[in-house]
Amino acid sequence: MPVLEQNYWLTTVKMPKTDTEAARPLPEKVDVAVVGAGFTGLSAARTLARRGVKVAVLEAETIGWGASSRNGGMVLTGLKLGVNKLISMYGRERTQRMYAASLASIECVEKLVREERIDCNFSRSGHLEVACKQKHFEDYSRQAEVIAREFNHQLRVVPRSKLRAEIGSEIYYGGMVDETSAGLNPARYVAGLAQAAMRAGAAVFEKAWVGSIERQAQDGVQGWRLATSRGPLWAHDVFAGTSGYTSKATPALQKKIIPIGSYIITTEILSKTMARNLSPRNRMIYDSKNYLYYYRLTPDRRLLFGGRAAFFPETADSIRKSAEILRQGMIEVYPQLRNTNVEYVWGGTLDFAFDIMPHAGQMDGIYFALGYAGHGVAMATYQGQKMAELILGDKPENPFVGIPFPGAPLGLYNGKPWFLPLAGAWYKFLDWVS
Repeated sequence: MPVLEQNYWLTTVKMPKTDTEAARPLPEKVDVAVVGAGFTGLSAARTLARRGVKVAVLEAETIGWGASSRNGGMVLTGLKLGVNKLISMYGRERTQRMYAASLASIECVEKLVREERIDCNFSRSGHLEVACKQKHFEDYSRQAEVIAREFNHQLRVVPRSKLRAEIGSEIYYGGMVDETSAGLNPARYVAGLAQAAMRAGAAVFEKAWVGSIERQAQDGVQGWRLATSRGPLWAHDVFAGTSGYTSKATPALQKKIIPIGSYIITTEILSKTMARNLSPRNRMIYDSKNYLYYYRLTPDRRLLFGGRAAFFPETADSIRKSAEILRQGMIEVYPQLRNTNVEYVWGGTLDFAFDIMPHAGQMDGIYFALGYAGHGVAMATYQGQKMAELILGDKPENPFVGIPFPGAPLGLYNGKPWFLPLAGAWYKFLDWVS
């Protein structure tokens, strides 16, 4: 069967109708304008609307068009950086709060799915990190010890001799399991989140690209004028949840975020025996490299296999090239899939800050949350909710507000990531020497 340059997840869902046809104008003014109809923006809109706030969600494309429907559907604990690195950067107390937030973000998604009855195959299947080198495995015990002592959270280190119970591959040196993590169908989840936001009273406007956001008072009240492809809109507050698709509408944020491509292939449906062989406990799996692979079984028994096959954001050419790179990677991990057809391939764009950390707060008066670095399913949902609470005047616990938010050294970045080939080569070198 030929490989379709198509997002597999989107074949499993029908996105909700927004009833915001191009002929329908935007409202003249709202309390809060949310830019981006992904996990972050829709979670914020739902929280705000449930508290009686008039909300308009402005989406340049369609609901979930960006990373929210293109990811692997892994709902992961922890952060991209290791715990010892976090402690050295932020100290023990703030790092403890950050790790607690990562655990709370899983609970946030599970509660939302349950309350809104979202049919998205949410399952607490746990995640497995696999060691590509012996010294990576040796570091697992140290990580698990620190996490147990500092955060009262238990991880299980799996030696190579017992790894077969977790994964049907012989190439790794051991693994580490966190039973708290989960998996879901991200397209169904973002569709359900959009429906929940609209049920609460939020208005979602698709094909409403935001070109500029400028301060403007109205009736003596300070606020913002947003120029969009659907017409102008005035809002008292603006919340940006645009992640890897952050644009010149928020130039200060754009200069802080690096859009990095990630690519995924999905096989044909596998037999029950083969699926059980590949992943006996149906874990969310990723490896210990910087230039990593991540993979899992889908609910209908396909293997989804993703990675940084190319650092640049997706194009038709990069998607085609990535399909073969990822297929070869999949066969290296699972030689038993050598004769298995790949049916889907697609790409998307992740949002990395220069310090590889999530960030939230206000910049130039605009509220924002972004920088999830591949851990966005849970953290984006959580940050959308927490930032909505902040806009409402609450004082939510959010350890990612107010931390240093670095830009490029010497200001050598204007939002166009010219240095990505160099970054890709550097990370490959680190994987070779580390």
